Amino acid sequence: MQFSVTLDRDEEGVWIVECPAIPGCISQGTTQDEALANIQDAIHQCLLARAELALPLTIETRLVEVAA
Repeated sequence: MQFSVTLDRDEEGVWIVECPAIPGCISQGTTQDEALANIQDAIHQCLLARAELALPLTIETRLVEVAA
């Protein structure tokens, strides 16, 4: 499976990465590469937990266009 993730840097320089399709699925790392590796594990663990709780694996996400 493939998931879109967001990457943001906090005020201390830590990379925060989140998977919008899975509520609460967030990780971090000191580098972008580390954060991306960590979110892969977090996504896997979140999918397992949601399956055990009989929750939908993901929520629907869409792209919308906004005039800038």
